[in-house]
Amino acid sequence: MNAQIQKVVLNLPATADFVDIVRLNLYGIAAKMGFSYEDIEDMKVAVSEACNNSVLYAYGHEGGVVEVTFEFDEASLSIRVKDEGESFERVEDPTRIASLHDKELNDAQIGGLGFYLMQALMDDVHILNETGKGTEVVLVKRLTRSEETV
Repeated sequence: MNAQIQKVVLNLPATADFVDIVRLNLYGIAAKMGFSYEDIEDMKVAVSEACNNSVLYAYGHEGGVVEVTFEFDEASLSIRVKDEGESFERVEDPTRIASLHDKELNDAQIGGLGFYLMQALMDDVHILNETGKGTEVVLVKRLTRSEETV
């Protein structure tokens, strides 16, 4: 692959029916880059969570568009999932995040846990939002190569 950054952009309706198209494109790009099967599966889960947030929360029952941008070079893959719907409030201070360890399953807040999952599966996760201008989730995974493949 070239050392320069390459880009693939998808503009899809914000419905659950199109999340699999994002996952298929991710698989093709990540496999061509040399990511392991496990890393690709992790990225597919993370990008699905990012897309689902746009589908479920950004536009309500109205139609909308989700823009997914894959930017990649020899070392990393960046996935941007952007909508122009309603922004959500995020927690800026990680010390304010409530732990689930002392809670019963019934007391756990449903929804919003997808961001914790994205952070666990990806190397970097950034959430950019502005009221009235939508939300952008940026997921980054760095390619790690074993000594055998170098």
